[in-house]
Amino acid sequence: MRPRVLFYVQHLMGVGHLFRAMRIVSALVAAGMDVDLVQGGEPVPGLDPAGATVHQLAPLRAGSSNFSDLEMPDGEVADDEYRQSRRKHLLDIFERTQPDVIITEAFPFGRRQMRFEILPLLDAARARRRRPKVVASIRDILQENRRPGRDAETAEYIERYYDHVLVHSDPALVRLEATYPFAGRIADRTLYTGFVTPEAASTGTDVAEFDVVVSVGGGVMGRDLLFAAAAAQRLSSLRDARWCIITGINTPERDVAQVRALASPSATVERFLPDLRAVIAKARISISRAGYNTIADIFRAQCRAIVAPLSDGEETEQLRRTELLSAAGLIDALDPEDETPEGIAAAIESALARPVPDRSGVRLDGADFSAKAIMAMLDGTLADTGGRRG
Repeated sequence: MRPRVLFYVQHLMGVGHLFRAMRIVSALVAAGMDVDLVQGGEPVPGLDPAGATVHQLAPLRAGSSNFSDLEMPDGEVADDEYRQSRRKHLLDIFERTQPDVIITEAFPFGRRQMRFEILPLLDAARARRRRPKVVASIRDILQENRRPGRDAETAEYIERYYDHVLVHSDPALVRLEATYPFAGRIADRTLYTGFVTPEAASTGTDVAEFDVVVSVGGGVMGRDLLFAAAAAQRLSSLRDARWCIITGINTPERDVAQVRALASPSATVERFLPDLRAVIAKARISISRAGYNTIADIFRAQCRAIVAPLSDGEETEQLRRTELLSAAGLIDALDPEDETPEGIAAAIESALARPVPDRSGVRLDGADFSAKAIMAMLDGTLADTGGRRG
C-alpha cells in the first residue's frame, strides 16, 4: 500500500513557499507516495499539481496594512466564522485521507497566524492510535527579529508535536543555528536536505539567449531594483549586450512602463518568462533579489550572479542569505545603499573581472532527499539516508 502524505502549505503574499513545496510534492509522488496538498492561499492559475490531490481551503492572505492580519479575498479581515470553516475543512481532510505523514511548510518556525487551524490538526494527529509522522519543512534562513519568547515556543512545539525538521539547506553553507538560537535543542530531530532546486534547465537552441538577465520574482518588492538595473545598462560596459528585464506579474503597469522608459531601446522587457531558469542558465550575469527560489535557480545556472537583497528595515531573511553566500564566494552581493544605476554598473564590472563562481559542490538535491527521508521515516531506515543530521 502506498504511503499517504498530507502536505499543508499557506502562502500569504508571494507564491515562493508554494512553488518550493510543489518541487517537494513532485519528488514525493515520484518516490511512490500519494500526496494530498492542502493549499490555504489564494488559488494560483495554471498550478501543476505534480500528481498530488489538491485541497483548496477558503483562501487567506496577509493583511494589506498589517502582515499579521489575515484577509479574505474581498480584502476584509477574516472573522471567527471564516476561520472556523477553514479549521473544520482541514480536519475533515485529515479524517478522510488518514495520512501516514503530515508535513507543515514553515510552521512552527513561521506562519504563526495559522495556529488556529494547524494546532487542532496536530492535536488530532497525536490522538490517533496509529499516529502519523509529523514533519516541519523549512527554508535555509529564518526571520531573526521575532518577538521575545517565540523561538523558545517554536522549540516547544517541535518537542511536543514533531518527529523531524527538514531544513532545505546545505549545512556546509547555511546551518539552522545561523538564524535560530535553539537549533541545538532540536538537533536530534533536524535533517539537512540540500537546497530544493528545479531540475537542470534545458539550454537548447529554442531558449532565448541574453547576456544580462534582471529578475525580481513576482515583483512585489522589486520596483527599486528594476528601475536601477534598467538605468544601469547605459552606464555599463555591457551597454550594447543583450539585456532581458523580467518585471514580475505583480508589478503595476505604470512601473513596467517606467522600466521600459529607463532601459535601452535594445533591452527586452517582459512581465514573465516560463523558461526563466533556462534563460538564466545561458546568461553571463543574473541580477536579482535573494529569495530562496531565485537563489535555487542561480545555483542550477552556472553564471555570475549579482544579488541585491530586500532591505525594508524589517525583513532579515534576504540580507542574511546574501551575507552567507557572498562570504562563500558563490554570489556578488550588492549593498542596499548601492542599489543605484551607478552601483549596479560597478557591480557588473567587478563580477566580469572574476571567474564564474564554482557552485559544483553545493547540495542541490533537496526535493529528492526530502522524499527519501520521508520514506525512510516510515520504514525505519532513516539512519541510512546519508548522515545529514543537525
